[in-house]
Amino acid sequence: MPGPVQSIQRGAAILRLLARSSGKLGVGEIATSLGLPRGTAHGLLRTLQLVGFVEQDSATGKYQLGAALLHLGTSYLDVNELRSRAINWADALAARSCESVKIGTVLDGQVLVVHHVFRPDDTLQTLDVGSLMPMHATALGKVLLAFDSGAGATLGNGPLEAYTRRTIVAPKDLTRSLAGIREVGWAAQVEEMTVGEAGIAAPIRGHGGLVVGAIGISGAVERICDAKGQPNTALVTFVRDAARAVSRDLGAARW
Repeated sequence: MPGPVQSIQRGAAILRLLARSSGKLGVGEIATSLGLPRGTAHGLLRTLQLVGFVEQDSATGKYQLGAALLHLGTSYLDVNELRSRAINWADALAARSCESVKIGTVLDGQVLVVHHVFRPDDTLQTLDVGSLMPMHATALGKVLLAFDSGAGATLGNGPLEAYTRRTIVAPKDLTRSLAGIREVGWAAQVEEMTVGEAGIAAPIRGHGGLVVGAIGISGAVERICDAKGQPNTALVTFVRDAARAVSRDLGAARW
């Protein structure tokens, strides 16, 4: 049997990205979100435009879903599928890291926790499934912001809410931080949401490379970070390995 057609997978990923965006997206934004060369993204968009699946704004040059596609309905990754595919890997990550594990996705400009595995010890812990967390102050949220231009648009241009003195509140500083996350492929936060706590997260991708969620660990700074306050490299590897495993189960060919 022949394998999947990569160009179709990528085209579908573009449509999903446009479907969940709060506005129109440019070629560069789409290429960055999907990890594609700009020329490849442009070629796919031109083809989708020819068949009426996307439309280009003549004034801005940005793209949105086309009328030919809208009547078919937009589709989103089912949250239950994301959770069911990730459960075993989340359990394994908790066991390897000895830390709490959360899986999140974007909901109305925040991170929705769809799965939570407790830290494997006897400490008192609270189940966070269904809770919402700020995107700019959490490792999960920063990963989702870095790889989803539509999610970033929901934050606006004004100062962001400060949860601790380490929270990134200036949009330009957040933009710089997100660029670094895209380069390395993972995110961390150190006391940006809660004093004394840190976290590490990596993106979960679906068909065509579209980022559909994030998986990460969180815990005390002294366990997550080294003596210099930097995320422990072994823990980063554990998180990235888990993200790749879930991504493979969701059909992300690049892993």
